[in-house]
Amino acid sequence: MTQENQNPSPEQDNPATEPATDAAAETPAIKTPEQEIAELHQQVSDLQDNFLRAKAEGENIRRRAVEDVAKAHKFAIESFAEHLVPVTDSLYAALSTDAGDAKAFKEGLEITLKQLLSAFEKGRMTEINPAVGDKFDPHHHQAIASVPSEQEANNVVSVLQRGYTVADRVLRPALVTVSAPK
Repeated sequence: MTQENQNPSPEQDNPATEPATDAAAETPAIKTPEQEIAELHQQVSDLQDNFLRAKAEGENIRRRAVEDVAKAHKFAIESFAEHLVPVTDSLYAALSTDAGDAKAFKEGLEITLKQLLSAFEKGRMTEINPAVGDKFDPHHHQAIASVPSEQEANNVVSVLQRGYTVADRVLRPALVTVSAPK
């Protein structure tokens, strides 16, 4: 015999201890029906609490979102209005002067108009002012009349009123007359 066969390993010494350990680990502790009911009641209570907390959080998020939208609507024009205040100041200054010089008054108005156009630009508002001969664009122009002209049909003949866009959305289309078909 070899030495391995003569000296058994500790695992071989007591083969009954190993299966007993596995059997104890595999069989769960037996609970009484009252214990199971108590655990289930606790789980239900925990789930109800979690549900109520999640529901309250959802209502808070919805309420905050409604408030944020209301504030956004209320103060959306604030930035644009800040750009218009200097224009108003210039108009009041022009009205308060007793300048009899029409040329100086016209220059002041031109400067004020530049301020206004700058405020429009800062507020992402642009003019729609088609040139004579431009093709009629129903998305940006509103034809008021069709007049006989030497131009091709549906071209702008004159601009009666400029239009405006805000962030690529038409605020007011330009009022134009267009050339009639020949």
